[in-house]
Amino acid sequence: MNQLGLHALIVRKTAIVMYEAEINMVIHAGGGVVDVYINPEDIRIILKDNGPGIPDIGKAMEAGFSTASDKARELGFGAGMGLPNIQKNSDDLNIESRVGEGTTVTILVKLN
Repeated sequence: MNQLGLHALIVRKTAIVMYEAEINMVIHAGGGVVDVYINPEDIRIILKDNGPGIPDIGKAMEAGFSTASDKARELGFGAGMGLPNIQKNSDDLNIESRVGEGTTVTILVKLN
């Protein structure tokens, strides 16, 4: 993105939200698909998985809350800061989830 002439703060925010969202998708859903759209006004990131879903999105947004497995925690993940960090570093965050079907996370980072 630096080749696009984007401000370093935008690159930093986008890197943070991508990292946190990708790690969440791998840890909680075993993977998924990420689409990134870079537009003149914003960067839109859409992550879709077929994982177990999020039963309580409000609770999942609370700093420190995590449903990560012991294995993920042993690897240094599962601190419960993924979604709060995404929210802090994005201009818009939308989470749609159905238990047993999966989750779609849409993140928007404005370029101005």
